[in-house]
Amino acid sequence: TPSLGEIRGVRSKIFVFMIASFKLLGMSVQSVRGTHDLLPEVQAKHNMITFAARRLSERFGFQEMSTPIFEFSDVFKRTLGEASDIVNKEMYTFADRNGEELTLRPEGTAGIARSFISEGLSQRTPFKIFYCGPMFRYERPQKGRQRQFNQFGVELMGTPSPYADVECLSLAYEVLKELKVGNLAKLEINSIGDEESRAGYLKALVAFLKAKESQLSADSQRRLSQNPMRILDSKDANDQALLQNAPVISDFYNASSKEFFESVKTSLNDFAIPYTINPFLVRGLDYY
Repeated sequence: TPSLGEIRGVRSKIFVFMIASFKLLGMSVQSVRGTHDLLPEVQAKHNMITFAARRLSERFGFQEMSTPIFEFSDVFKRTLGEASDIVNKEMYTFADRNGEELTLRPEGTAGIARSFISEGLSQRTPFKIFYCGPMFRYERPQKGRQRQFNQFGVELMGTPSPYADVECLSLAYEVLKELKVGNLAKLEINSIGDEESRAGYLKALVAFLKAKESQLSADSQRRLSQNPMRILDSKDANDQALLQNAPVISDFYNASSKEFFESVKTSLNDFAIPYTINPFLVRGLDYY
């Protein structure tokens, strides 16, 4: 039986051999563009953040779960929307040996929703869970955006109460305060209302944009027929200028949608959580 020292010696020789092989064969030893190593000092900060988020999530009554790093591509295509940037431009999709199309998860919610259905979890509502792990998007690496990144998220499913929204927002606010960056964060909120409210708004928005279609960017012209509300999220400066006089969804709320949003705002005020209403906030609308 080899001693611990002998085992360590063998491992050390293997490590040295691997480094020599990289150099001898002229192999690239750089990480893939858009990815990075979490060296010990960075890993320690990463652990501190996830520990705080986990501890506070558990205090709020959320439980941790994990989903596979890859799913059938339809899990994301159907939930994120065929017209979304994620599906059109950013997914890492590949065929396995059986020819089935799989995708590395670009975000966490779709996999959680798939699990909620496939595992028959509807009897466990309200379903309060949190998750943490790597996500993958093929996009131009830049500050704050990587092709592999780690994400922490929570999901509260199975209750129509506005206080479920407030609970998730309160948890996020408490995590930021715990990490001493609460004063650096800015909370923007909006409500897309219910289906009836959205239908009326969508009709008015399309009529407004159709009159200006030739002035819109190429992406927004494409979205006009596929997903008009995503035009509100355009980063094109000319699009943003054209949208200044666009109709706002709050003018189309029915009574129940208005009451729901008022309850959210009142509760945020009660918890002294500062926020700003952004009528053009549409991130995540593809889910709906």
